[in-house]
Amino acid sequence: MLIEAVESYLELRRAAGFDLKRDALLLRNFARLASARGETHVVSQTVIDWSATGVSLGERERRLGAVVRFARHAYAEDATHQIPPNGLYGRHRERRTPFIFAPVEISRLLEQARALGPPGSLRPHTYATLFALLSATGLRISEALNLRFGDLTPDGLLVRETKFRKCRLVPLHETTTSGVQNYELRRRRLVPSDDYLFVSRRGHRLCYESVRSVFHGLVKRAAIECVGHRRPPQIHSLRHTFAVRALEGCRCDRDYVGQQLLALSTYLGHAHVADTYWYLEATPQLLGDIAAAWDTFVKGGAR
Repeated sequence: MLIEAVESYLELRRAAGFDLKRDALLLRNFARLASARGETHVVSQTVIDWSATGVSLGERERRLGAVVRFARHAYAEDATHQIPPNGLYGRHRERRTPFIFAPVEISRLLEQARALGPPGSLRPHTYATLFALLSATGLRISEALNLRFGDLTPDGLLVRETKFRKCRLVPLHETTTSGVQNYELRRRRLVPSDDYLFVSRRGHRLCYESVRSVFHGLVKRAAIECVGHRRPPQIHSLRHTFAVRALEGCRCDRDYVGQQLLALSTYLGHAHVADTYWYLEATPQLLGDIAAAWDTFVKGGAR
């Protein structure tokens, strides 16, 4: 029964676009051990005993984390499953609240990009289009820099060999499609040695360090400042901003939010949906929605 529950969980997660090769090996190993003990549900002490046999601290953490994620899923359907305590092998590292751009800040950033020199060159169009695309799609910078001619399709943007070696199709708004197409027309006038979409003045694929340097220069010229305890703006902050705005725009219905989180996790190419849940704490609006839901729950309202 436990083995069947593991396989059902893996099938569901894979259908959502997750690569679970390591988790699959760990969960099947655990399920075989638990079944040999005659257990049909997750038992916390068995999980602790099994995870403790890992050869290193990191391996023990991975074992425990894989079963905890599975147990939370299984418990939602059958409360007989126990959810083991997490964080037994070290302090959980807290992620800092990401920098979230205000719409006016993104506008100023793109305005400064369009003002880049030299006059008449492709460079201002390259950076303005690149940062606009990151803002509109939530792509990783590595994914954007790897785009080639032909990746812009009628159905969306084809993102190949992502961080987790997967491919996905990213739908685009018509204004984003138009902007990328206009840039591509300018880009094709060059005759570079490769077919990357975003290129340097020499016609070769942009390197991350060059983009990073330009980005921070634009942030400074656009007078975008970090206030409070947020992280300073980074290129990846454009991806964070996209994710947060997408969640802010959904209905304040927890079932709907849950569906939106799963869809957003797949869209962004996250390996674990927990990476997407992190965005719930990124803005006062989202925290307010969470607080209201908790208040309703505490007072005996709908769960």
